[in-house]
Amino acid sequence: MAANDREQMMNYDEAQAIEAQNMLAVYTKIRQPMVMVRGEGAYVWDSEGNRYLDLVSGGRAVTALGHCPGAVVQAIREQAGRLLHMSNDFYTEPQMELARLLAELCVCKRAFFCNSGAEANEAAIKLARKHARINYGADKIEIVTMLGSFHGRTMATLAATGQPKYHADFEPLVPGFKHVEFNNIAALAGAVNERTCAVMLEPVLGESGVYPASAEFMAACREECDRRGALLVLDEVQTGLGRTGKLFAYEHYGVRPDVITLAKALGSGMPIGAMLATDEAARAFAPGDHASSFGGGALAAAAALAGVRAIIAGGVVENARQVGAHLLEGLRRLAAKHRLITEVRGLGMMAAADLAQPVAAEVRAACLRRKVLIQAVGASMLRLIPALILTEKQADAGLAVLDEALGEAASA
Repeated sequence: MAANDREQMMNYDEAQAIEAQNMLAVYTKIRQPMVMVRGEGAYVWDSEGNRYLDLVSGGRAVTALGHCPGAVVQAIREQAGRLLHMSNDFYTEPQMELARLLAELCVCKRAFFCNSGAEANEAAIKLARKHARINYGADKIEIVTMLGSFHGRTMATLAATGQPKYHADFEPLVPGFKHVEFNNIAALAGAVNERTCAVMLEPVLGESGVYPASAEFMAACREECDRRGALLVLDEVQTGLGRTGKLFAYEHYGVRPDVITLAKALGSGMPIGAMLATDEAARAFAPGDHASSFGGGALAAAAALAGVRAIIAGGVVENARQVGAHLLEGLRRLAAKHRLITEVRGLGMMAAADLAQPVAAEVRAACLRRKVLIQAVGASMLRLIPALILTEKQADAGLAVLDEALGEAASA
């Protein structure tokens, strides 16, 4: 990037000033001190010309194929020159092809497209309640979700989310949700009853710190749903499409879901979500029961189609498994070296490290100064969710920086 190009770009102070004057202050505390202007693969550049190794996939596990993957960029360019948008009053080829491809890859054969993970989960909640109503009656409305879960910030998905910190100031919440301890089979059995229309969970609790479900717990969820005539809804917004080292996280468990929700990796950076349902579950929805003006639009669907094809054709999932295991082993070596780390968890390209002291923000800042992006989860947890195309060499470079950052935090 030439110096004169940087002079024309917005700097951090200018961005802060515009945010203070013209935006709601919902992101102020999490903004990092730079303006990002370009990305390629596992790297991003700010307006000052600094290059960063991105170990957070654009910040929220979104850029699964790295930044600006060639096949996706080309698909967007071509589609933008043909057709940007037609509503779902009309067929478009990218949407139909995407639906067909996802059906080939997944046990859930019917797709509804939307714009985000929260919207996909909203659709799943509505489908579960309608399915129960037409098959069992109007009283079967309860949905059991997990403590520590995160399903979105709309009013229904907020109620589904099992973290009280997100509920404050927004009550009364949508009724009909129960939250039980994750991986606690007895608690699950005590919560599921004749009024339960669905059990909804993330195969790996992502936002709260990368906690994989046990095989026994996932099997118990399926068994309880079968016993009570409820749907098993798996929120794979973060885990879906390769992040765990398998195309879908449910494949680790040998359990068949009734509904799967996707977003994040689905669009490779474009806003798109999907609710996928089995034929039996999908029959509950009739024309007019649900809709989206923009969902599955031509441009987003074209990007998603190119991205999913790249994921399944390019060894990306296997790379996520192998490099993810390498990254996790590296974190365990750091835990053996630094008493500051008390626990390491992970699956595929999802990893977290608990800290003995509330210095996660300081460790993140120390990594940032060394041009590596990681996440701080609360005061005492670090999270790494890099692109699925990360190499072992890049993982080692990130681990070396984290090693220095941990040493700096411990000695402060």
